Amino acid sequence: MIPILQSLPAGSSITFAGLLVLALLIVAVYSAVAIVDAYEKDALTVFGEYRGLLEPGISFVPPFVSRRYTFDMRTQTIDVPQQEAITRDNSPVTADAVVYIRVMDAKRAFLEVDDYKRAVSNLAQTTLRAVIGDMELDDTLNKRQEINSRIREELDEPTDEWGIRVESVEVREVNPSREVQQAMEQQTSAERRRRAMILEAQGERQSAIEKAEGQKRSDIIRAQGEKESQILEAQGDAISTVLRARSAESMGERAIIEKGMETLEAIGQGESTTFVIPQELSSLVGRYGKHLTDGDVAQEMTVLDSLEFDEDTRELLGLDNIDEMIGKFEVDSEISPNVAQEGLKSAEEVIEELDKELEGEETPPEK
Repeated sequence: MIPILQSLPAGSSITFAGLLVLALLIVAVYSAVAIVDAYEKDALTVFGEYRGLLEPGISFVPPFVSRRYTFDMRTQTIDVPQQEAITRDNSPVTADAVVYIRVMDAKRAFLEVDDYKRAVSNLAQTTLRAVIGDMELDDTLNKRQEINSRIREELDEPTDEWGIRVESVEVREVNPSREVQQAMEQQTSAERRRRAMILEAQGERQSAIEKAEGQKRSDIIRAQGEKESQILEAQGDAISTVLRARSAESMGERAIIEKGMETLEAIGQGESTTFVIPQELSSLVGRYGKHLTDGDVAQEMTVLDSLEFDEDTRELLGLDNIDEMIGKFEVDSEISPNVAQEGLKSAEEVIEELDKELEGEETPPEK
């Protein structure tokens, strides 16, 4: 360089020297000015000696002899590579995780550990293998939160000495070996088939129960209907039989009386003045006294009451309980009220027809 300066003119040498000094000044000023971002802190060393932390903003440091080490104060993520481990029940699995950390003390992170990120990553790997190895396979698959908590607890103590805080640990995947996965899939398939068979059997059982209940109710209703129908039919037959018997009895008495009257008329035409009348004939004549003259017999005897049923006969026929029985049929057997009323109407019509016949027979012919 000296030969170059000697070869230059005197003015040119001065100009070059000034440019060199200016360049050195610019470099010195540039190295003396430190600009720290808002989310960072810089550790400053001068001649290798720690001098302190540079806060965010502009700071001036000794040029050429100082070095700065930048620390990001925000939350940072560290990926934990996939790790192979063997569970407590001797099942091989692979797992990976992610760790969220924050630098709380940049000085300790600078002085206590070489590379805090690599240190935290290695510590998380060994802790993940240890935690999984202390658990059974089912727990590793189902208790992710417990694994996260245990790993975080294991990382807290050493990282605190480094000025690092572990904010969270999340296990992303825990995968058993291929053989174990196939066995688990077979187990799951078998469990699903078992549940499907149980549900199908329960459905068939419920369906059979419902069908049996329906058939039972149908049989009961049908049997009750047949029973009530037979009862109504039997009562109708009984009423008709009794009424016809009473009608026949009344007609027989009337025939006897008429025959007796004819006999009396024939006797009266005879010469004898003394007549012997049988007691049965006098009784029948007394019952029909209203057809005779206004004598003592007519006043003392009662009219024909063959159409009136006595208390025992009405109880036997159930005439007083017809309405009650019909109401019972409607409630117990679910017989339609129209059907019951029609049956009652038919019985009443039979009675009315018999009454008309008897009244027509009892009406004496006009003389």
